[in-house]
Amino acid sequence: MHILLVEDDAETADYIGEGLREQGHQVSHAADGRDGLYLALGAAAPDIAVVDRMLPGLDGLSLVKALRSAGSQVPVLFLTALGGVDDRVLGLKAGGDDYLVKPFSFAELSARVEALGRRPRALAPQTRLQVHDLEIDLLARSVRRGGQPVDLQPREFRLLEYLARHAGQVVTRTMLLEHVWDLHFDPQTNVVDSHISRLRAKIDRDRPMPLIHTVRGAGYRLEAPADAADDGR
Repeated sequence: MHILLVEDDAETADYIGEGLREQGHQVSHAADGRDGLYLALGAAAPDIAVVDRMLPGLDGLSLVKALRSAGSQVPVLFLTALGGVDDRVLGLKAGGDDYLVKPFSFAELSARVEALGRRPRALAPQTRLQVHDLEIDLLARSVRRGGQPVDLQPREFRLLEYLARHAGQVVTRTMLLEHVWDLHFDPQTNVVDSHISRLRAKIDRDRPMPLIHTVRGAGYRLEAPADAADDGR
């Protein structure tokens, strides 16, 4: 495994690094929090990070919070002299996965690292959706069709996002009311149909390949027309 060690005490870092390398691990070392964050988010992201709480530049809690805010799911083992219950709670709430108090046994540190390495890695959050030439950036909340920007209102964006997350599937009006409007009853209005009409005008207008299809008696489906020849838009 590739292990990132963020530890400002040179003697401790050498001791841990040597022990982990002897076990066959690749070890990267940062002596302050800012360098640790840079390495953790770099192209050669680690499998596990061992992070001291008290670091120069950027403390361990802030480092891990920044990692989580950036979407990194790398498992983190806090290694620190701050061993109180409140300190442990703060570490776990910041995004840490485990907590080991100094002084420590290398055998225990190694066992905890191995345990973190056996955990299934969480899937990275989905940030983009694409259906044919329609691209949806979930972070920027932007839409492009054929490379051209499409200006949508917030509700229209939510509607399109839901259709795209269920691309190729029939989505009923009830499903849309519940997940886009947060309504768990039918208000007996044409709110869904009118929004679909406006969305279709923005997404499909002047396009030879419509993507939003009406499935008679059922609802709507978002997909490339070649796969939806039987929908009867």
